[in-house]
Amino acid sequence: MSVAGTSTGPEGQDARGAVASGRARDDGGGPDPDQLPDGLVVADERGRVVGFNAAAERITAVSAAEALGQPLEKALPLEDLEGRRWWQLTDPYGGLSTRTRQPERNLLLPGGREVLVTVRYVRAEPLGPVHRLIICLRDTEARRRTERSHAELIATVAHELRSPLTSVKGFTATLLAKWERFTDDQKRLMLETVDADADRVTRLIAELLDISRIDSGRLEVRRQPVDIGAAVSRHIQAYVAAGQSAGRFLLRIEQPLPALWADPDKIDQVLSNLLENAVRHGEGTVTIDITPTASPREGEDTGTSVTVSDEGPGIPEESMNRVFTRFWRGSKRGGTGLGLYIVKGIVEAHGGTITVGRARGGGAEFRFTLPVSAPAYLA
Repeated sequence: MSVAGTSTGPEGQDARGAVASGRARDDGGGPDPDQLPDGLVVADERGRVVGFNAAAERITAVSAAEALGQPLEKALPLEDLEGRRWWQLTDPYGGLSTRTRQPERNLLLPGGREVLVTVRYVRAEPLGPVHRLIICLRDTEARRRTERSHAELIATVAHELRSPLTSVKGFTATLLAKWERFTDDQKRLMLETVDADADRVTRLIAELLDISRIDSGRLEVRRQPVDIGAAVSRHIQAYVAAGQSAGRFLLRIEQPLPALWADPDKIDQVLSNLLENAVRHGEGTVTIDITPTASPREGEDTGTSVTVSDEGPGIPEESMNRVFTRFWRGSKRGGTGLGLYIVKGIVEAHGGTITVGRARGGGAEFRFTLPVSAPAYLA
């Protein structure tokens, strides 16, 4: 806890003494307040600031040297959203003796910056006078970013759902109303479109569930033996069956590969996203290299690395650090922009790493590395 900059004179000496004694207790009995992520301000029984940590300095733009020893209302001049002075309004030292805390609320710092404030009243004895006032400050910017992200996700999902559901509703209503007027080929075309749009809705819902599990740390990985070479081959065969040229894909496997234990469904999801990106947004040959490599996890010697590259225009240098964020779509529109965010979450849930760069042919290159990771019951 910062202690420099207390005022001079008898009051300043008292403040320094209070801070010094508080510092001794902090050093002996708990973590350094400067390591806390939230702002911490402590006022003594007279309402003078005796503690002001580094996060409080950052949030308020007031140095500890300026704040320590000052009256609380001067060091931390908060106002409510209606412009009323907060400390005069709440009267922490002269209010109800039954109060123990002030719940979190939005208040304003000088200049109009919003900050989230929680207050704790410390009393030497129940219903006694306030001995310490502990104020916790939180910057609202991180919360605003989270709220914006959630709003963007809702808006994106609503937009992505509207199109297929409109199609499904339109075609089914038309078929029900005018079934006899259409030929079998026309009916088949409409039903195939409905089927494809239903699959699109199902994929979007699955993506939302994955994002929810990734964000909450609840993405389950059910490890089984995985033949990564065979998994890639299945995806290539599916593209060839759908009309892609077999010559567009080059699969290279360096043997011997270590035995890989992973969640086969989730690894298929990773491969599907990376290959789809290469086919849809890249050009030329799509090369998939599978090699043994050093494990990304401590305590393990070997891992498996999969590199997917193409010969297209690649990803602009300035966009490299945003590729794995939500809603990133690159220069070409289409899709929800959630696929690579989910890919990164799945790889990291396996204890692996994923990177993006520029391939030798100039296109995009995605490389993910997985530890071999046998299940716990076989370890």
